[in-house]
Amino acid sequence: MRLKAIATLGVFAALTALVAGQAVPGSSGLRQSSSQGARVSNWPREAPPRPLAARPVVFPPYEIRKLANGLQVVLVNHNEQPSISVRMIIRAGAAQDPKDKHGMAMLTATLLDQGAGHRSAEQIADTIDFVGGVLGTGAGSDLSYVNAVVMKDSYDLALELMADVVQRPTFAPDEIERQRQQALSALKVSAEDPEAVAGQVIDRLIYGFHPYGMPGAGTAASLASLTRADFVDFHKKYFVPNNALLAVVGDIGAAEAMVALEKYFGGWQPGVVPAQPATEPPPPTKRVIVIDKKDAVQTEIRVGHLAIPRKHNDYEAVDQAVKILGGEGANRLQQVLRTQRQLTYGASANLDPFKLAGAVIAETDTQTSNTAEALRIVVDEFSRLQRERVFDEELSGAQDYMVGHFPLTLEVPDAIATQVLNQLFYELPVDDLPKYRERVLRVTPDDIQRVARWFIRPAQLSVVLVGNADGFVKDLKGAGFGDYERIPIENVDLLSVDLQRRTPPKPE
Repeated sequence: MRLKAIATLGVFAALTALVAGQAVPGSSGLRQSSSQGARVSNWPREAPPRPLAARPVVFPPYEIRKLANGLQVVLVNHNEQPSISVRMIIRAGAAQDPKDKHGMAMLTATLLDQGAGHRSAEQIADTIDFVGGVLGTGAGSDLSYVNAVVMKDSYDLALELMADVVQRPTFAPDEIERQRQQALSALKVSAEDPEAVAGQVIDRLIYGFHPYGMPGAGTAASLASLTRADFVDFHKKYFVPNNALLAVVGDIGAAEAMVALEKYFGGWQPGVVPAQPATEPPPPTKRVIVIDKKDAVQTEIRVGHLAIPRKHNDYEAVDQAVKILGGEGANRLQQVLRTQRQLTYGASANLDPFKLAGAVIAETDTQTSNTAEALRIVVDEFSRLQRERVFDEELSGAQDYMVGHFPLTLEVPDAIATQVLNQLFYELPVDDLPKYRERVLRVTPDDIQRVARWFIRPAQLSVVLVGNADGFVKDLKGAGFGDYERIPIENVDLLSVDLQRRTPPKPE
């Protein structure tokens, strides 16, 4: 599918170049005469259609309550569909992994529905499937989650299953071993995937040995060391009601919803949640890491540095600055790298704001021989965002996309539940959700310039290049990146200071 898409885009690029009277990169024989170029220049051109007028965002009515055991509950009445979403967040994720036990939160979350209460993993799956619902578990950097979506008449059953999964997982030894082997297999696949390796290494460069920089999926050694007692201990520490948030969204009234919540979660005993160690990510430092993968035909490029946590007062302005750099609605990186220079099929930049810190990361891929040129352009675009005031049209393009897309995130109960829980998790007012449009449009080009000059640091960007190093390292010095560290992909070690494994991997 990917090859087909690339081939199609290649033909489109060639036709576009011919129409414009330009040479096609890599195809010197395909040219148009100047007379032909003049002839097509008079073709009528149309601007893209203007966005439709923004629709008002009507957020459904909600209530925030709390059970006696400390479980905070949000109830949102949304009766457009006869379904109910129940989503729970536990304030513990990969950032809470114990030292040398990376992957603990991820594997604990995976095991929650693999046997709980009196049901086996198969029985849990059969029970939710029988009523046409879904039940899922997982973990991220800051949190773990359990969610269920069912029709209204299965609300009690969903809570019964969730109560078992959250409060009474069995951590059966055979399931632990099965999930461990699956996680180890996934690590082996990721270790050979340039895109995955690039993402892991850029996180490690930006966050250092802060929990956000550690391998949340674990390492072969850490996953092998985890015992049933470890899972039980982690669950006992963090899976308590006073460390949880729960949202019920759908076709149900608050009184009815609370009766069932009291029945299934009222007896859940609170606990003393361990305090998060006070650690700070390292200050941004320029570092270029070349991960050598001999058989790669293109290079994965990642460029970024430390940014802001989600609760920061300047979040809205910083988020829009990054969207102008490489987001939907205004993407400078895409315009230069793809449209103007034909160096890639896609480029983007994202702001990843977590609870304690954040990162701005630009990413693209390109043909091996174009690596240095593409990298230079990405870094130059960071610099341009810092030193030049953005155009009004760029900002309005980004804002139009954000405002137009937001109502789509409130169309179904599960999406509403996610939005509400995110606000509570990051300690932001739920009342801000209906005011999203006003908050976005309040940001001005002057705001973008102010935050870009403050937080964009072109001279302190971390850079990761994953590809056939022999095909591009000779060009890095000329592009201003002569000081780099080169690591064979099979020797990458995220837990080492220099990211290199000192002992060869054990044979299979």
